[in-house]
Amino acid sequence: MKNKKGLVFSGARPTGRQHLGNLLGAIQNYVALQSEYDCIYSIVDIHALTTVETTAGLRENCMEMALDWLAAGIDPEQSIMFIQSHVPQVMELHTLLSMVVPMGKLTDLPTFKEKVRMHPQNVNYGLLGYPVLMSADILLYKAEIVPVGIDQAPHLEFTREVVRSFNYRYGTQVLVEPQMKGTKFTKVLGTDGVNKMSKSLDNEIEIAADEETTQKRVMTMVTDPARLRRSDPGNPDVCNVFSFHKMFSPQEDIDMVDRECRVAGIGCVDCKKLMAKHLNASLAPLRERRRELETKTDQVLEQLYDGADRARKIADQTMREVRDAIGLPRYRA
Repeated sequence: MKNKKGLVFSGARPTGRQHLGNLLGAIQNYVALQSEYDCIYSIVDIHALTTVETTAGLRENCMEMALDWLAAGIDPEQSIMFIQSHVPQVMELHTLLSMVVPMGKLTDLPTFKEKVRMHPQNVNYGLLGYPVLMSADILLYKAEIVPVGIDQAPHLEFTREVVRSFNYRYGTQVLVEPQMKGTKFTKVLGTDGVNKMSKSLDNEIEIAADEETTQKRVMTMVTDPARLRRSDPGNPDVCNVFSFHKMFSPQEDIDMVDRECRVAGIGCVDCKKLMAKHLNASLAPLRERRRELETKTDQVLEQLYDGADRARKIADQTMREVRDAIGLPRYRA
C-alpha cells in the first residue's frame, strides 16, 4: 500500500444487506477516506459469532455486505477489503493481548452491559472478550486512525489502553495507539423516529431494496408526533422524515418542505412521497452497480481473497514483532 496521510482500519459485523444507517454512518465515510488514507476494511465474521445462535446465513451475509460495500464505492485495488476469519493471525493476537487485560475492565465496559441485557441467555466468553478481538483487529495492521461513531468511542479508548499495557509489560513500542476519527452522522434514526436504525428493530431501509419497497418503508416513517391532522402546522425540526430530506433531497425541495410544513401547506403523506422519490434517485446508481456485481460473485470472492492475502502479509510482520517482544520461542528461522 502507498503511504498517504496514514493507515485507517475499520470493521463491521456481517449483518447482510446494509441499510441507510450503515451507509450514512460508515460506508460513505469508508469511501471518502480512500482518497487520503491507506484503508483496510474488514467484514468481521468472528465478531458475529458472539451473539448469533445459528450461522446458517453467515456466508450469505458476508457476501451481501461485500456487494453493498463495493457498490457504494469501496475500491478493492485502492484499499484492502477482506473477511476477518481469512486472516487467522487476528485470533492469535487476540489471545496474546488478553494476557494484559484485567477482567474487571471488560465487565465495566458499557457495551458489554448492553449486550448482556440484549442477549441474557447467551453471555459467552467471546462476548466478554469482544473488545479484545476488536483491539486485535486494529493493532494487527498498526492502524493509526479508526473511524468510529460515538457509541464505539469507549472501545477505541480501551484499545489505546491495551497498547500502553502491552508495550509497558514487554518493554517495547511494537503496538501503535490509534486515534479516533469521528463520523459525520453519529446516529441515524430508523423509521420509528426514536431508535437507531437497526434490522433487529425492523426500522431499517435497505440501500439495495427496490423502489417500491423503499417507498413502502418510507411511508411507515414517523413524522412530527404533535401533528395529528393534515391541517395542523408541523415542525420539521423534530421530524425524522425532514432529516432525510436534508440528506437526499435538492435544496429547493428542502426549503419548500421546511416552509410549507410549518404552515400546513404540505401534508406528511406528500412529504414522504417526495422524500422517497429523491431517496430512490440518490440510490439508483449504487443499486445499478450492485445488480451488476451480483452477476459476478466469483469475482467478488476473488477480490476478498486477494484482500486477505494482502492483509496477511501485514499481519505476519506484526505477529513476528509481537512474538519477539513477548519473548516467545521462535519457530525456525
